[in-house]
Amino acid sequence: MSQPEVQHYPDQNKFVIELEGDDAVLEYLMLDAQSLDFTSTYVPFRQRGRGYAEALVEAGLSWARAQNFSIQASCWYVDKFLK
Repeated sequence: MSQPEVQHYPDQNKFVIELEGDDAVLEYLMLDAQSLDFTSTYVPFRQRGRGYAEALVEAGLSWARAQNFSIQASCWYVDKFLK
């Protein structure tokens, strides 16, 4: 399986993988100019177990680190990647 295409919508504070019917989404909140909080990860029930959540988190963290943001995660799934 190829890597899913992750789109970043900075004006909406989210990363998205477009799926048939319902999208997989990673949302974040800008706390200030240099820090953010990844607040939630959602994958539609029928699409789970295919690596979409991990792809979203990897894209989000890669982007945040490239911007030198201070990263927090109130989302338990994202938090696993920060440990």
